[in-house]
Amino acid sequence: VTPFGLLSAINAAMTTAVDSPRRFAVWLNAARPRTLPLSLAGIITGTGLAAAGGAFRWLVALLCVLTAILLQILSNLANDYGDSLHGADHVERRGPKRAVQSGLVTPAEMRRAIVITALATIVAGLLLLWFAFGREAFSSILLFILLGGAAIGAAITYTAGRLPYGYAGLGDLSVLIFFGWLGVLGSYYVQAQRFEVALLLPATACGLLAVGVLNVNNIRDLESDRLAGKHSIPVRLGLRRARGYHWLLLALAVASAMAYVWLAYTSPWQLLFLLAAPSLVRNGLAVSRTEDLATLNPWLKQLSLAALAFAVLFALGQVLPLWL
Repeated sequence: VTPFGLLSAINAAMTTAVDSPRRFAVWLNAARPRTLPLSLAGIITGTGLAAAGGAFRWLVALLCVLTAILLQILSNLANDYGDSLHGADHVERRGPKRAVQSGLVTPAEMRRAIVITALATIVAGLLLLWFAFGREAFSSILLFILLGGAAIGAAITYTAGRLPYGYAGLGDLSVLIFFGWLGVLGSYYVQAQRFEVALLLPATACGLLAVGVLNVNNIRDLESDRLAGKHSIPVRLGLRRARGYHWLLLALAVASAMAYVWLAYTSPWQLLFLLAAPSLVRNGLAVSRTEDLATLNPWLKQLSLAALAFAVLFALGQVLPLWL
């Protein structure tokens, strides 16, 4: 080993040591951790409802959380890749820079990350089904395998693929289904192993708040999405109506939760979720009054956290009457 070769090796090692934290930060940003609270809201709601029915199973609940987080990360990575591929992440975009758009991650690296995350999601989902049902309940396992496959497919094809449905304005419906109905009803069913029609109401409440977060994102990106040919709901409605649509989402979310409490009322504690209502009103006012749409970024995080608080308070409201 020559002195020059040794110095080169030391320099390469030092460069790698310096770059590793930077690369980690890039991937962490691509995973968009600020969206993760939203992915947990449905799981918390479904688990709270299961606990209120005496069916809480901690290991199954934890695997629900893990699977939901991986699905959210998968969706975020696929969204980063798809928007860069289809043109929504261009220089006119007003949101934070994405990993592929900025050149910090190559398209090939992002594709590999998507595959790895999808495989991890599949493993987590299969473990969830194993501990929830065992080998006896094959029909339930098969149903959830199909639902899980649909969730993974929806996460990837939102903006990626040849026909990304997010560009056709169908993202809101998808979020309602997967963040609301599937997240709440699925996490309830794998623990309680039964279904009740009334649970569609809190599931809808969670889903509508998740759609609200997407709507803030789409209002922020309204002009850049229009230029890219991404026909989101705000692009289709225009700014004024998109703001009205936002208020409708927030109001219907609260109304759905209220309707469930009215049907299944046992204690005033069930109204605990109303403590999150002022945060929802603040968000609606901010979305309605903000003129510079690029400054809506903090309200994305605020609504995501408000939705999580709504879910936690709703779940607590279901179980507190059993403890007090």
